[in-house]
Amino acid sequence: MPELCKWLHEQLGQLPIVGFPLKLEQLPFNGIYFFYEAGETWGHGGGKSRIVRIGTSRDGNFRNRIAEHYLLKESSMDFDISKPAPHDRSIFRKNIGRVLLNRARDDYLGIWNIDFTTKKKREQYGYLRDIQKEANIESNVTKLLRQNFCFRFIIVDSKEERLELEKALIGTVAQCTLCKPSGNWLGNDSPDEKVKEKGLWQKQQLEHRPLSDSEMRTIFGAIRRTQQWIKSDC
Repeated sequence: MPELCKWLHEQLGQLPIVGFPLKLEQLPFNGIYFFYEAGETWGHGGGKSRIVRIGTSRDGNFRNRIAEHYLLKESSMDFDISKPAPHDRSIFRKNIGRVLLNRARDDYLGIWNIDFTTKKKREQYGYLRDIQKEANIESNVTKLLRQNFCFRFIIVDSKEERLELEKALIGTVAQCTLCKPSGNWLGNDSPDEKVKEKGLWQKQQLEHRPLSDSEMRTIFGAIRRTQQWIKSDC
C-alpha cells in the first residue's frame, strides 16, 4: 500500500499546482481534484506535500465545485434561515468549520452539523440558527482554505469512471501506513475520529480497495491528457 500511495503522489507531482487566487476558466469541466495543505508532508521520504483530500463533482460541475470550496462567488454569503450556508454545499468546508467549533468547545457544533440543504431541515431547525455566527465561521474557513490549501487535478470525463476512481484513490491514500498527519495538523482537533486517524478531510470510502493495475493505467493516461490540455487551453 505505501508503494502505491508513493506512486500516486509522484505521478501527480508532474502536474502544476493551483492555489488562490485562481481563474475558474483555467479548470476543466470534469475531473478529480487532490488537495494539499501547508505544513503537511508525505511519509515516503523528503518534504513533499501529502494529499489531504480527494474529490470530484457531478457532470460539468468541476469549476463550480472548486468555487464552492474556496467561496469564489460572493453571493454564496447571502444566506439566512431559509437558505443553506456555504458549508452545506461543501463537506470540505463543513469539516474545517467543525474543527474551529470543536477547538472553541462551542455547542453550536450541533447546529453546524445539520444539513440545511433540505427544506424539511430548514423548517424543522432553522429557528436554531445564528446567521451572524455562521457568517463569521464561514469567513474564517474561507481564510484558511485560501491561505493554506492548494490542489492538483486530472481530467476524467466519464462520470462512472470518475466516481470509481475517486473511491479507489481515497482508499489508496487513506490506507497508506506512512502518510500521517503532523502534530500541528488542523484536523487533529476534529470531533470526527476518522478524520483524525486518517489525516484526511473526509470520512467516506476510507476502507475502499486501493487502485487496481488498470486504474493505475487510467490515471497515467489522465495525467498525460491533462498535461496536453493545460498546454493547449491555458
